[in-house]
Amino acid sequence: MTPLIIEAAINGSTKKARNPHTPTTPDEIAANALDCVAAGAAVIHSHIEDYTTNGAAAAERYLQGYRKVIAQRPDAILCPTACMGATMEERWRHTEIMAESGLIRMSVLDPGSVNSANSGENGLPGSRRHVYAVSIDEIEYILGILGRHRLGPSIAIYEPSYLHATLAYHRAGKMPPGAMAKLYFAGDHNFSDFVKGGYNYFGLLATPKGFEAYLEMIGDSGLLWSVAVPGGDVTRTGLTRLAIERGGHVRVGLEDYAGDKTPTNRELIEEVVAVARDLGRPVATPEQAARILGLPR
Repeated sequence: MTPLIIEAAINGSTKKARNPHTPTTPDEIAANALDCVAAGAAVIHSHIEDYTTNGAAAAERYLQGYRKVIAQRPDAILCPTACMGATMEERWRHTEIMAESGLIRMSVLDPGSVNSANSGENGLPGSRRHVYAVSIDEIEYILGILGRHRLGPSIAIYEPSYLHATLAYHRAGKMPPGAMAKLYFAGDHNFSDFVKGGYNYFGLLATPKGFEAYLEMIGDSGLLWSVAVPGGDVTRTGLTRLAIERGGHVRVGLEDYAGDKTPTNRELIEEVVAVARDLGRPVATPEQAARILGLPR
């Protein structure tokens, strides 16, 4: 059986006020990433504190932590996120700089657009509203960066339309090697403000039927996939078990987690490892994950 790839999304929009275990500074991110790899994660996805920082400044802030990770675990697969900016170059220049450093092996691709909002009254959208837009032109711009710099695409599937786009490029041979489609299912908390029962703005339901719908779309394409529940608990929903049973992979971590406790990233990873052990499926080391993904660098 193919070993299970675990991605740890270690911080993101989760701040210390919500969970004090969330790593924020480069030193904290480095220590947490190393702990996650030791616990069984092969891929580490992280954010820097300020989403408005971009270009060389953003790259250097990431690299302050990533250098320390690679110094101890040169096999670790590190994956930063996008930046804010008025132009595509501003949003993605940091990725090119980090790729040139040789310290990252994957980067993100969000192949679509979604209306996001915090939670208002009666389940309606709140006042903080935003169109998170990634146009087709930008999708192809990102694919160009990933291809030129030999980075594996870490693809966020917020909605079925994102998967349609991903499969189109995959089937046409235009998706760079190393791709993983992360199927994002709707959690029971809003992913912007983490209000339980709040406005839910993306994702199929985290149920067996929602899961099967995505697998039907993927079909025999050969696209590697994992499951995640941003604004929820992927293991508690049962999707961790379903994915492991069906040969898929799992993303977990404090970026996504919303529940009735304040776990560490290690604890969330250990829950996934326990399910894999119960089902008799081995957990991939970073080196094994790189081979499974076919990462080119």
